[in-house]
Amino acid sequence: MQIKAIRPDFVAEITEIDLRLPLSDAQVAEIDKVMDHFAVVVFPAQALNDDQEFAFANRLGPLEETRAVVDVHKQRLAYNQMNDISNLDVDGSILALDDRRRMFNLGNLLWHSDSSFKATPAKYSMLHARIIPPEDGNTEFADMRAAWDRLPEKTKHQIETLVCDHSLIYSRAQLGFDAFTEQELINYTPVPQRLVRRHPGSHRKSIYLASHIGTVHGMPRPEAMVLIRDLIEHATAREFVYSHKWKQFDLVMWDNRCTMHRARPYDDKNHKRDMRRMTLTDCAPTLEQPA
Repeated sequence: MQIKAIRPDFVAEITEIDLRLPLSDAQVAEIDKVMDHFAVVVFPAQALNDDQEFAFANRLGPLEETRAVVDVHKQRLAYNQMNDISNLDVDGSILALDDRRRMFNLGNLLWHSDSSFKATPAKYSMLHARIIPPEDGNTEFADMRAAWDRLPEKTKHQIETLVCDHSLIYSRAQLGFDAFTEQELINYTPVPQRLVRRHPGSHRKSIYLASHIGTVHGMPRPEAMVLIRDLIEHATAREFVYSHKWKQFDLVMWDNRCTMHRARPYDDKNHKRDMRRMTLTDCAPTLEQPA
């Protein structure tokens, strides 16, 4: 493997590896080592099919077994664990403008960390580009370890022990989306997460932020949401952000424990975008992990 830094201590590119082939133990260990240091890794020109993407992800750790979507029964991909990050219906046509799935998926434009709304949140996510639009549609990543490092000491002391509740209901409410079924409301019951985590691989502290945060324990909600808004504004300053311009067959992997990300708009009314994401589950709820 050839490893090249794109953004020092944050983003790297790995070439001279074919992810269609089974990974050796040494390759798995090296990828984990690179991820611990950089947090976002780009594997260009990986022409994977679903079976190969599934095998690659499964080799790196346990996969999330459920997808956080609406209309979960409308699945066009082969694996239940594979997230369909596209504007496509089950027949491959572009989703109607008023389709409930399209409205829900607009939440991907908000800064977030994958599955922070699950009791045990996500470790790595890996997104593979099958079809990309002719322009726009970048994905942006924010470095939550660097954002922590640059906080004033007074703010670090204020937030270090705080616990927040996360839910997809909270993030979609920011867009005015509330068309959840009764079962979906149960599925997305808020869960508690630490606001500050220690990343186990690098031993660096990180702010654990997401648009999914709706309350902070022990704080009135308006005061809590002003705090979260200010922290997200700080953590997504341009100095902390890398914007990835997609090429077909790029696979980008990121560590949700110390990054946030968001999709950027594209012309989803006239152009297809087919991206497929696999996500690894973390080892335990954040409250059960060492602070």
